[in-house]
Amino acid sequence: MKKFLLPVACVVSLAMGAFITKIVDSPPITVDVINQAEKILGLDFTDAEADSMINDLNDNRKDFESIRKIPLDNSVAPALYFNPLPVGFEFEKNYLPFKASQIGLVNMPANHDDLAYYSVRELAELLRTKKITSVELTRFFLDRLKKYDTKLHYAITITEDLALKQAAKADTEIKAGKYKGLLHGIPYGAKDLLAVKGYKTTWGSVPYKDQIIDQDAVVIQRLEKAGAVLCAKLTLGELAMGDVWFGGKTLNPWDLNRGSSGSSAGSASSVAAGLLPFAIGSETLGSIVSPSTECGTTGLRPTYGRVPRTGAMTLSWSMDKLGPICRTVEDCAIVFNTIQGADGQDFTCMKAPFNYDGTKGLQGIRIAYLKNDFERKYPNRSMDSLSLVVLKKLGAELIPLELPDLPSNDISFLLGVEAAAAFDELTRSGKDDLLVRQGKNAWPNAFRSARFIPAVEYIQANRHRTLLIQEMERRLKGIDVYLSPSFGRNLTLTNLTGHPCVVLPNGFRPEGRPTSITFIGKLFGEAKLLQVAKAYQDATDFHKKHPVL
Repeated sequence: MKKFLLPVACVVSLAMGAFITKIVDSPPITVDVINQAEKILGLDFTDAEADSMINDLNDNRKDFESIRKIPLDNSVAPALYFNPLPVGFEFEKNYLPFKASQIGLVNMPANHDDLAYYSVRELAELLRTKKITSVELTRFFLDRLKKYDTKLHYAITITEDLALKQAAKADTEIKAGKYKGLLHGIPYGAKDLLAVKGYKTTWGSVPYKDQIIDQDAVVIQRLEKAGAVLCAKLTLGELAMGDVWFGGKTLNPWDLNRGSSGSSAGSASSVAAGLLPFAIGSETLGSIVSPSTECGTTGLRPTYGRVPRTGAMTLSWSMDKLGPICRTVEDCAIVFNTIQGADGQDFTCMKAPFNYDGTKGLQGIRIAYLKNDFERKYPNRSMDSLSLVVLKKLGAELIPLELPDLPSNDISFLLGVEAAAAFDELTRSGKDDLLVRQGKNAWPNAFRSARFIPAVEYIQANRHRTLLIQEMERRLKGIDVYLSPSFGRNLTLTNLTGHPCVVLPNGFRPEGRPTSITFIGKLFGEAKLLQVAKAYQDATDFHKKHPVL
């Protein structure tokens, strides 16, 4: 067990409501120690004021040591729930049936390998019309998963036995006329922060690489009920950061000299490479947007509170979101329709209608764009500008919009505080030394640094977050969807406010790697968001281009 004997470390943390590890012989708290701690906190107390604190700080230290004796599993949420809804927010009243776009005749390809890049919608039609069985399709993708994993390193566990069992069940049901819908018999993968009974759930991390959680995450349950076939538990950057995990680095199929980005590293890499039709990823601060950009996939980050996280690893209780990574926007809509909705266990998850209609275009939808962001100089400016041109040709009248001039990057330390709490035991036990990445920008250092953020400042940052939510609602009044470059302040801001987004390919760099554009919807406005993104994607063909393995 680690010992931190510097008095300043001990007392600073006491003043903030936590300290890094249990100290056996805690040094005395003195006025001088408190004065040193003030320098980190950015405060200035008189010696008399400091002296008056000593009894309280000693009592606090005893309380900390007492509650640390009671273990807290990662699944235990704090009795504080983030609510992204602004004052006066109202959900849509009507619940309408999900309506996918029309699809014509779909045949088996002349080259069997071309199945790798069929969309969920196309594969579903082949299964529905019995032109292929789920077992045949599942074996096809299992073979590809096993073949290319040595190159791309996207799979932590290939769940072959489970997949073939689920596929056989799907075939029996379809043959008996009990077709469940567009995911029935469709293979998929899940980021390995989702628990699956009977399999390891490693979180991509050395200390947890043999962990078994004896339950199925709610998202896994819902996909199984829809008849989907789980083929693999996919890599995530260790504890949901980046693309490096305990088994190596997940690579980008467009360029094997690059990582796939993260943290939904395996989800994006496997879908981009045609190894799975879709995968489940997660985002806290860019973990769907970033790998989807790098790998050229289409990803949906739902509204915070749309998809239950029960059975998923917690990084940040107020920012974690689960969502699909697919080939097309409509595939995202199909998967999202299955996994969204309250479950009665994740208390942040809300019931709201999802009235998607894939047969509609842009008519009646008000679309904005972040004018100043698109006009600044940045690497993807030319491709993004052409995306605006495409929308205008489709009939969209783009309304200039600017983000609120309120703190967003400045309050993003909220993530670090919650992550440090979620992995408190890892830090205090010293097992954080086992993590693969140990640099200044890696989790071990971030967890330690977050211990020095006062509880008062955490609360104050959340109050600023409230103002941000209210101001975003005011600015989006009368607007259904807006466009943003995929990276910049918008990414942080909307992860803090809980707004949904769709990220999709919009071109290629000179060296051949994909670029992306992001569409952002209103809270719980995924239906119109996906409708607009689909109209854009249908007018382009970037999503139909694939890497050569």
